[in-house]
Amino acid sequence: MSFTDKVKNKAEELTGKAKQGVGEATDNERLFAEGQAQESAAHAKQAGEHVKDAGRDVRDAFS
Repeated sequence: MSFTDKVKNKAEELTGKAKQGVGEATDNERLFAEGQAQESAAHAKQAGEHVKDAGRDVRDAFS
């Protein structure tokens, strides 16, 4: 995973957390749910990047 991808995913995760906090503070269920979805999407992207990295490591081990 490139450094840029890590930063983008982390920024998306933090944005989701912030939306959740604002949604909870203002009792806005839609904003809270949107934040949860955004945070979950960021975690999924990070997991996908980790899988790609692991695949590259395995490929490199056999090269």
